[in-house]
Amino acid sequence: MRYADPADIKDTFGKNECIKSVFIFLGNYIIALLMIGLFIWMNTTRAESGDFLGYIRSNSSTLIYLSASIFMLFVAVYFYYIFEDKSMLATPKSIWLIFIMLDACILICYFFGLFFNIYARPIALLALLSLLLIGRRDAIFLNVIFALTMFSIDNFTNFGSMIEYENALVSTPLMTFAAGLVAIFVGSRVKTRIRSFLTGFAICIPILVMIACLEYNQGMELLYLMLYGLEAGVLSAALFMALLPVFEVLFNCITDYRLRELTDHDAPLMRELKERAFGTFNHSIVVAHLAEACAIALNEDTALARAAAYYHDVGKLRQPEYFTENQTGFNPHSELTPELSVDIIRSHAKDGYDLIRSKHLPKILADIAVQHHGTLPVKYFYAKALKMSDGGVNIEEFSYGGPKPQTKIAAIIMIADASEAISRTLPARSPEKVESAVREIIEERMDLGQFDECNITMRDLTTIKGAIVSCLSGVYHNRVKYPKLKLKRQEEDSKDGKETK
Repeated sequence: MRYADPADIKDTFGKNECIKSVFIFLGNYIIALLMIGLFIWMNTTRAESGDFLGYIRSNSSTLIYLSASIFMLFVAVYFYYIFEDKSMLATPKSIWLIFIMLDACILICYFFGLFFNIYARPIALLALLSLLLIGRRDAIFLNVIFALTMFSIDNFTNFGSMIEYENALVSTPLMTFAAGLVAIFVGSRVKTRIRSFLTGFAICIPILVMIACLEYNQGMELLYLMLYGLEAGVLSAALFMALLPVFEVLFNCITDYRLRELTDHDAPLMRELKERAFGTFNHSIVVAHLAEACAIALNEDTALARAAAYYHDVGKLRQPEYFTENQTGFNPHSELTPELSVDIIRSHAKDGYDLIRSKHLPKILADIAVQHHGTLPVKYFYAKALKMSDGGVNIEEFSYGGPKPQTKIAAIIMIADASEAISRTLPARSPEKVESAVREIIEERMDLGQFDECNITMRDLTTIKGAIVSCLSGVYHNRVKYPKLKLKRQEEDSKDGKETK
C-alpha cells in the first residue's frame, strides 16, 4: 500500500523541495545522534563504575566512526528515493513518516534488548509497518537499512549485560533482515488483524533457527532463549497492530484495515448517507460491487476501489432531495430553471471533496469524489435548456468542473457509476442490452477525452466492460414468475370436530 495522500505529492521535485528534504534529513540525523547519546548514557549509568563523559572521551574515534556510519545510511535512504521515487521526498510528511518509523522501532528494540534480552527484540516491527504504510519494495529497502543501523548501534553502544551474547551482536544484520523479509512476504498476503497477529509465529521461524545455531552450547538456557525468540516474533506482530492506527491517524495513511473500517455501514458518513439519502446509499453499494470486480480484473487495489465507490457520492448529502434516487414522487427540479438545477447537480462532486476533507478522511477518496464525473455535461438539463432556448446554450455551463480522472481507480468509478445508473433505465436487462449500454458509456467518455489524464489502456477498458456486464447481469437477473395463488390457513375447527366423533 502506498503513502496515503499521493495527490499531496507533487509530480515535480524542484530546487525548493530538494533543499527542504535535505534539511529534514539533517534534522533526523541529529535526532539519531541524540538517540545514540541516550543509549550510551543508559548503558554507563547501569554500569557499576559508569562515567558517561569518560566513555565519550576514551571512545571518541569509535563514536566518530558510528556517527559516520549512521550518516552514510541516511545518505543511502536519500539517494534511494532520489533515483527510485522522488515523490516521497517532495513532501515533508512522507519523509517524517519514514524516519519516525525508523526511530520508533530502534528505540523499542533497544529498550527490549537492554531490559529483557537481546533475542527478545521485535526486530520485524519496522518491516510490518513500512509494508502497510509505504509499500513492499520500500519495506524491503528500509528493512536492510534498519538491520545495518541496529548492527552499528549494537556493536558500538551496547555493553554490560548485553555483551554476554556476543554471537547475537554479530548476527544482528542477518537475523533482522531474515525476520523482516519473512514479515514482508507473509504479511503482504494478510488481510485481517487476527491473521496479522498469527504472522508473528511465522516471523519466529528464522529467529528460532538462528538462536539454535548460535547458542546450541548454552545447555538448558537455550530453552529460555528460544522462548525469547518466540516472544520477539509475536511481539513484532502485536506492536505492529498497536502502532498502525497511530500512524494511520498521524499521517492520514491508507491501509486495507482502515479502508474496511471506512466502508463499514456504521462509519459516520455511511450512517448519515443511509439515514438521509437511502437511494444514494444503495446506489453506492452497487457501484462498489462493480468497482471491486473491475479492480480485481485489472489487478488494482480492490479495497481502495470499494471505499472510493462508497464515498464517491457523499456530496449529495448537502441536498439529497434533488437527486432522483432519493425522491419519492415530487421532483423539485420541476420548479427550477435548467441553469439552477445543473448547478445543484454538479455541485455534489465538489461538495463530496469538501465533506471528505472536513472529516479528515484520506485525500485520495476526496480526489476520486471530485473526479468521478470529470468534465462531462449534465445531459438531461443541457437538453432541457436547448429545448427552452432554441439551441443557444454553451455546453460548458452545463458541464462538471473536473478534473478528469487521474488514476485507473477514478476511471473505474466513473464508468461503474454511469453503468449502474443507466442499467436501472433499461426496460430489458438482458446481457446484450447491458453490454450495449456499458459500451456506449465507455465510448462516449473516450470521445470526450475523459481518460486522457490517467494511465488506462484500451485493453483495460475492455476488461472493465466485461466485468461490469457480468456483475450487472447477476444483480438484475431474471426470476421465475410467482403464481398468483392466495393461500389460507386451514381451519382448526374441522380437525377438532373429527376428534370428537
